[in-house]
Amino acid sequence: MGQLFMVGVDGSDGCRRAVDFAADQAARAGADLLLVHVIEWSRYEFLSPSEVAERHRQRERELEDAQTRLLDPLRDRLKAAGAEPRTVIRFGHGAEELCSAAAENKACQVFIGRRGRSRVTTLLFGGVAGALVQMAPVPVTVVP
Repeated sequence: MGQLFMVGVDGSDGCRRAVDFAADQAARAGADLLLVHVIEWSRYEFLSPSEVAERHRQRERELEDAQTRLLDPLRDRLKAAGAEPRTVIRFGHGAEELCSAAAENKACQVFIGRRGRSRVTTLLFGGVAGALVQMAPVPVTVVP
């Protein structure tokens, strides 16, 4: 099994830059590419049975939407350039799920785009890229 480069994707301009950069680096290194999208989902919510059922339907819609609107176009664009990326969708906290996906898939490098939020917003609410840099089990490249 060769090297695996993983990219966290969210549909932002920064994500597209990170995908392009990672694809270039993967081609140079002969590495495989994995695109991972995380749908933010809190595990600390308490719901009634009817709310759980609705939540399940909502999850199914979100999965389909993320696959068809985000991951399939990115994968198709990379395939046109000669790459064969795999795609994964996960639910949960962005940085935590990206770290888990990196560990489970034995990624040797993670790439993520910077969204360009204001410093105040980042200080107040944090950012996935910053948290990922602090938590990741492998090197992280943040693409501006």
